[in-house]
Amino acid sequence: MSRIGKDIRIERIINRESGKTVIVPMDHGVTSGPIKGLEDMKVAVNAVAEGGANAVILHKGIVRAGHRGYGKDIGLIIHLSASTSLGPDPLNKVLVTTVTEAIKLGADAVSVHVNVGADNEAEMLRELGAVARECEEWGMPLVAMMYPRGRKVTDEHAVEYVKHAARVGAELGADIIKTNYTGDPDSFKEVVKGCPVPVVIAGGPKMSSDEEVFEMIKGAMDAGAKGVSIGRNIFQHDDPTKMTRAISAIVHEDASVAEALKILKS
Repeated sequence: MSRIGKDIRIERIINRESGKTVIVPMDHGVTSGPIKGLEDMKVAVNAVAEGGANAVILHKGIVRAGHRGYGKDIGLIIHLSASTSLGPDPLNKVLVTTVTEAIKLGADAVSVHVNVGADNEAEMLRELGAVARECEEWGMPLVAMMYPRGRKVTDEHAVEYVKHAARVGAELGADIIKTNYTGDPDSFKEVVKGCPVPVVIAGGPKMSSDEEVFEMIKGAMDAGAKGVSIGRNIFQHDDPTKMTRAISAIVHEDASVAEALKILKS
């Protein structure tokens, strides 16, 4: 029965027709505080829902406070991991809630953050395995944010590190992997080929131009990615709704960069 439940929930975060997804993470308040674009969470969530996002990633307290939004429906992924930029080691992610609590809050999926290569990698991997086991029991989809970050990682976008991090998440039971884009379609194909579950790309820091964002997304989709999980380059945009709509066109409709720019400017 858990497989049936997981399949039903996955349809809430992955478009049935395209088999792809546009996820907007908004969990930054724990790491960085109320940054630009996330001061009013209801406004932020509704803006991307109106633009056609499939799901948002939120921490439990934001959901409990009623800030999932009040307009168009959107999938809900509750983030289980946390650390702050003020802590002694921001790479040290710890679990701050559980799968069962996420179920009580109405989650369609949960997410866990693992920094592969960090000093406390062992503990994060142990927690990922435990969460994956609990997700399987309850039929809850698991998104694993797998980033190569640590003393041995010289470039967190290098394909040899990214494909390793993505594979770790799949090996330990994740249903969807979120990881860094490697910079070009040819190298990212190696990441997708080596990962037996869907891969979506992270957006990273705020980019200098919309075209740069669209080029990255188009390259990832051409390489076989199943979507995006982009935060700041959407919710910090001057028009988050149009930005979401343009990105959704690339992901779900195979729109070109030029077509996405037209949507944004329309």
